[in-house]
Formats: sequence, structure tokens, C-alpha cells
Amino acid sequence: MAVYEGARPRIFGLPLRPRIIEGPALPRRRVRGAFRAGRGTNRLGIALGGIVVAFMLAFFSLAQEVRVSATGLDIGRLQVERLFLDGRAAELGSDVNRLGREPAIRKLAIDAGLGQLDAPIVLQAR
Repeated sequence: MAVYEGARPRIFGLPLRPRIIEGPALPRRRVRGAFRAGRGTNRLGIALGGIVVAFMLAFFSLAQEVRVSATGLDIGRLQVERLFLDGRAAELGSDVNRLGREPAIRKLAIDAGLGQLDAPIVLQAR
């Protein structure tokens, strides 16, 4: 069971405060000087302020959208470049496999000016 501060019994012997606030029955209304002079509120300033805030929010949203689309374009460009590099790596790998075989090496040596070896010379042991 919860116990609240206001639920405690009053201690007898202390004077009780009056529950009614002493003062005028109706509080006096405060009237602004502009209203008293016959001028109302300037709604044009409020409208212009609202328009400025709306345009600022619209430009902020537009800037965020441009940033997101630029990031999307960068991602697309990088994906295309990755595909190109993967293709180039596969092409170079096939070239290495093709050029690493014996006939290709012989052809490259002949093209470089090297010739076939003559028959081996066998020396007799003494």
C-alpha cells in the first residue's frame, strides 16, 4: 500500500492556514500597449517567418536527397569499375596460363632471336 506525503494526519497544536487566498475576487487583466493604441498583432511577420522556415526545411531536405543520389552514383560507378577489373584479372590469368606452357615459351625464345639447341655433344671419359 502506498503512503503519500499528503495522507499524513495533521499535528494538532499548529495553526491552520486559511484555504482561501485573500485578494481581489477577479484578477485585473493586463492589456498590451499595442492593443490599447488600436494596433493589432502583425500577422505579416509571422507569415513571412513561417515561409522562411518552410523554405529552409525544403532546402535541407533537397540537400540530403542530392547527397544520397550522389552516393548512389558513386556506388554504381565503383561497381562498374570492379566488374572491369575482375574481367581484366581473368584475362591476365588466362594469359599467364597460356604463356606458361612449353610451346609458348619456345615461340617467345625464337622470336627473341634464340635458336634451337644442336644435338648434344657427348665426351668420352678417359
